[in-house]
Amino acid sequence: MPDQPADQRGFLPDEAAAHYASGYEAERLMGGGSRIELARTQEIVLRYAPSPPAVVYDIGGGPGVYARWLAGLGYTVYLLDALPLHVEQARRAAEQRPGAPLASATVGDARRLPFADASGDLALLLGPLYHLTQRADRLAALREARRVLRPGRLVFAAAISRFASTLDGLRQGLYDDPDFAAIAARDVREGQHRNPTNHPDYFTTAYFHHPDELRAEVEDAGLIHMATLAVEGPAWLAQWVLDTWDDPVPRERVLATLRMIEAEPSLLGASAHLLAVARTPS
Repeated sequence: MPDQPADQRGFLPDEAAAHYASGYEAERLMGGGSRIELARTQEIVLRYAPSPPAVVYDIGGGPGVYARWLAGLGYTVYLLDALPLHVEQARRAAEQRPGAPLASATVGDARRLPFADASGDLALLLGPLYHLTQRADRLAALREARRVLRPGRLVFAAAISRFASTLDGLRQGLYDDPDFAAIAARDVREGQHRNPTNHPDYFTTAYFHHPDELRAEVEDAGLIHMATLAVEGPAWLAQWVLDTWDDPVPRERVLATLRMIEAEPSLLGASAHLLAVARTPS
């Protein structure tokens, strides 16, 4: 894998690069409600994905949690992320698992992919859409995913729900802070998430989708929309779910319930994350 540039800002705004500078994203999916996000994203991807050794482009793949998982299943995985720190973390973690190497891990821009036309079988965009705050940029990323995939292949595009901050504030009792209340109100009003306080728990510059917007953007990019699914559903708001997650019996009951309601339009906004499943035209 090629050496990465020293600039740790990459293609992200300064405040977003600063938010991730601690490297916490490498462990985020292993704790709290993010464990639901991980388990549900994995099961949805495997539900639709072709069999290995298909070629996967993990675009905005961060420190490589999903890339390493898919490589371990036999997929040929190319990871690209906007932040050099994340790419370096992905490379190091992959090197510790020599039996499941990544095909490459490089710094890049989701709007201008370095991959050849019609060369892949599956594209993961599990981060780019919410870090591209302008619609034209999100469409550019989706169109690039379409370009690099063969006809009839799959795109998984994640988004943060328009209502995630509002619900998280209610769950954690954050509305005593007027700065948080203003952030959440703007999220609902505009979808434009900004954190002028730089409070680490209030996330960073991002765009939060309404579920209907996500489908529209996928279709406007020339992809065929198959489903928009709730990832965590409302389960992330229930403390008992988090407290019992390591017990396989209640965990499977929760997962079965989430599968049952994952596509219900009236409940999509209650999920912290949404996942659009689409395919390229045949």
